[in-house]
Amino acid sequence: MKIANPISRSTSASRWPAYFHPSVDVRPVTGSLPEFPARTGHNRLRIPNCILRPATLGDLAFLRQLYGSFRKDELAQIPWSQEDKQAFLDQQFDLQHRYYIIAFPQTDFLIIEKDGTPIGRLYINLDTEIWQIIDIGLLPEWRGLGLGSATLKAIQAAASTGKNLGIALHVDRNNPRAYELYRAFGFEAVEATETHIGMEWRSHHLLPKRRDQSADLS
Repeated sequence: MKIANPISRSTSASRWPAYFHPSVDVRPVTGSLPEFPARTGHNRLRIPNCILRPATLGDLAFLRQLYGSFRKDELAQIPWSQEDKQAFLDQQFDLQHRYYIIAFPQTDFLIIEKDGTPIGRLYINLDTEIWQIIDIGLLPEWRGLGLGSATLKAIQAAASTGKNLGIALHVDRNNPRAYELYRAFGFEAVEATETHIGMEWRSHHLLPKRRDQSADLS
């Protein structure tokens, strides 16, 4: 059964400061943004009709556009000028980029392409027993077409083939459609904060069942 992709924003982008670890310095600094780490894990993933490739600093303009789409609805409610909103988005993107590079050095930072055109991003750590999806999101015009579902299926298939224990991610509480998509693909809520719900999918039924009742949306 085809499940339309309801991911209206990235998994973790809209309230990313909630993931800050006290030991990570993410204060604004001057100079160029750090390079993405050189990784090859994307070779383990195959998404039908799409290509995954490592992100580079040449993708920053696209990634800024993508990040802005994640927060468009949120900023629409704020009476700022377009110039102020863009300056805010640029600042927030820069902070998020620096934080991701510092906090998740083993992550594959991937661009999702279709017919040679960037349409989304997938940041995923494939170096752990439980793979961690750090961030996943598509441009607005590519949402609702089943590509989010195809991406999740591809990740689950690769995890099962590689005998990994499972996949973990966090979803924004203000994104119930994404939460329901993950539940439809077998992810279960295992923990929760005021802003996010931690979810896991278990491969080969190897992970022990555990559930934090406070993780419910209600």
